[in-house]
Amino acid sequence: MPGAGRSGRGRRVPSAVRAAGAGAGVGALTGFLGVGGGFLTVPALVALAGVRMRTAVGTSLLVVTVNALAALLARAGTAAPVDWAVVGPFTGAAVLGALDGRRLAARLPAARLRTVFGYLLLAVAALMAADTAARLA
Repeated sequence: MPGAGRSGRGRRVPSAVRAAGAGAGVGALTGFLGVGGGFLTVPALVALAGVRMRTAVGTSLLVVTVNALAALLARAGTAAPVDWAVVGPFTGAAVLGALDGRRLAARLPAARLRTVFGYLLLAVAALMAADTAARLA
């Protein structure tokens, strides 16, 4: 059955059903913990939905954009005021960083990109754990 199993090389073939399940899980964690975005979406797409790393990154960016737009529309007029003096410089720097990151990612083999992403996830987890421990002390 197309899209429902493994390729001849043992890699999962992307599946809409697995993608929907992974999306529901990431959405639930995002709603519950207030985290998500690419940090959960990319690994879920790769490990659970069978999407290749580079495709998962692009897919994640679109998913995050749509989710952020939906959240912005849902919270319009109900959230605290926006500090535009922070939004402008932050967004501008983030756009420039994204362009530089894309150029760097294009030079890295997929396996190295996965390794770098994994270490980044571990570093973020360690920082979050340290922050939580400090708040509990």
